Amino acid sequence: MTDISPIRVAFLLFPQVTQLDLTGPAQVLSRLGKATVDLVAKTRDPVPSDAGFSLLPTTTFTDAAQPDILCVPGGFGVNDAIDDAATLAWVQRAAAGATWVTSVCTGSLILGAAGLLKGYRATSHWAQHHHLASFGAIPVHERVVFDRNRVTGGGVTAGIDFALALTAAIRGEAHARLVQLSLEYDPAPPFDSGSPERADADTLARYQALAAKGAPGRDARTQAAAARLTHA
Repeated sequence: MTDISPIRVAFLLFPQVTQLDLTGPAQVLSRLGKATVDLVAKTRDPVPSDAGFSLLPTTTFTDAAQPDILCVPGGFGVNDAIDDAATLAWVQRAAAGATWVTSVCTGSLILGAAGLLKGYRATSHWAQHHHLASFGAIPVHERVVFDRNRVTGGGVTAGIDFALALTAAIRGEAHARLVQLSLEYDPAPPFDSGSPERADADTLARYQALAAKGAPGRDARTQAAAARLTHA
């Protein structure tokens, strides 16, 4: 790969982010070649993830450079993020000048709340997928969805697939294949329980109970955010 242009990638960082939504694609996109990766938050204070450890921002909403790729991860903290005017304002500003506007998992709901998915095909984590239409998006049940310059990935681990697909779109398939090999990304999960269609009823019920506990009132808050967008 020769004569490639520099590229700046910015990930939104907010409390209770699902760290793999961010760190999975960040690992891939950092290998685009001449890539700079920023973790952008409201302040430079460490940001707690939902994995029990914190991530350190590299810059703030005020100081962040204009990214070529904006990527918004998801997590239990999404509803607080879509209720935060400063977060949505930065997402809108960054998206306005970005070549690619992207998300992983429920990060698509933040894009939606910022008014960035109206009329775009998009996906999200299966458990929150039904909210996409409320933000004017066209819901698609696929692991990675491209629609013009919007690229959305499904839940959590789909972020790696999303990032490889985006790498191919930017640097070509040969480079994306090289990155995949370098990461030994050759998944062979020990259980066939990675989607609601394949999980048994008990596992599905346990997940739904856990999700309700982790983000109480999530559906109502998401619908309220969609309503605000409609009446804005």
